[in-house]
Amino acid sequence: MASDAAVSSSQVLRDVQNFSLVLGGPTYQLLRRTHLADDALALLVRRVVVISLIAWLPLFLLSALEGHLLGKSVVLPFLPDVETHIRFLVVVPLLLLSELVVHARLLPVARAFLDRNLIPESAMPRFDAAINSAFRLRNSVAAELLLLVLVYTVGVLIVWRRHLALQVTSWYLPVAAADPELSGAGLWYVAVSLPIFQFLLLRWYFRIFIWARFLWQVSKIKLTLVPTHPDRVGGLGLLSNTVYAFAVLLLAHGAMVAAQIADRVLVLGATLPEFTTEIVVVVIFLLCVVFGPLMVFAPQLSRTKRAALLEYGTFAERYTRDFDVKWLRGGAPANEPLLGSSDIQSLADLANSFAVVRSMQLAPISKEALLQLAVPVVLPIAPLLLTIMPLEALLKKLAGVLF
Repeated sequence: MASDAAVSSSQVLRDVQNFSLVLGGPTYQLLRRTHLADDALALLVRRVVVISLIAWLPLFLLSALEGHLLGKSVVLPFLPDVETHIRFLVVVPLLLLSELVVHARLLPVARAFLDRNLIPESAMPRFDAAINSAFRLRNSVAAELLLLVLVYTVGVLIVWRRHLALQVTSWYLPVAAADPELSGAGLWYVAVSLPIFQFLLLRWYFRIFIWARFLWQVSKIKLTLVPTHPDRVGGLGLLSNTVYAFAVLLLAHGAMVAAQIADRVLVLGATLPEFTTEIVVVVIFLLCVVFGPLMVFAPQLSRTKRAALLEYGTFAERYTRDFDVKWLRGGAPANEPLLGSSDIQSLADLANSFAVVRSMQLAPISKEALLQLAVPVVLPIAPLLLTIMPLEALLKKLAGVLF
């Protein structure tokens, strides 16, 4: 039995040390075999250059051959199409960069559950099963094939064609008609470029689903939470900083939204205030995507807080009653000095511990993190303020706010 336990513990330790949302899956293996990544997902610059050029360069060359780079043959030529350039030359690199950031920031998380003794010995098999379940989903061939099917059906034919494509003649749809035909550049766009972008984006949502599912499975384990832990989440403060791993991903989304708005402002004559609701909805949605998985610990934290308030309240009542009897009702020995007594310090320590229990949060989420992660989403949209306000006036308003 002891040998089996040792084997089990070593297996758990090996799994937590290899915990990663990005080092696995068919696409990862393809990148390794094509020498666009190594085992640690390095070679980022090579990967960014190759993938971005596959998505963008043929569009440039084909648009040039078809006479749609510039000029008035279409309402939206290729070069002025801000959305396309931002999508493939900014957002795609950010989506690839975010893999390294998420890997580095989340790698220690599974190990931290063990280092902080949050997982009881009896629950080690369940914890290891949660990790291996995440690995199986991450490595699933069927999952990535399904993402490709979604990209070429829902993503291209429905979402892009009906809702995102501008309803004007453009470098990809040069002729206005009831059923317009794609140009050569347009064919490459819908067959290669757009699917690459949408696949990378959907794969990130799939990874966040894996992360949320892993946390949900861990939350079903009866964790050994400490209600007086100074992080005020019973020792789960290790999860508070995990949200920052997704900052680059949020920046990519902000750039994507800004690019879509820019095309509609510059080409269709829309104004930035028309998109206020959409911007607010996107910010709220993305913050929910990043912070939502942490809410799975709310029920267990709530139960821990209620039980701790009862237990510490009972203990505090006993201690304070004894303190009152001893020092205020004449219970202390006549020769025991009040000055320097450790009873007073113990009373203060007890009050501090009870205050920590009372201030326990129901999720490892802070207001500071919410505000800080809203910035990467909104930041790429900020330059669009110049479309409704001159730079000089904008700087004066900012100076008035700051000073």
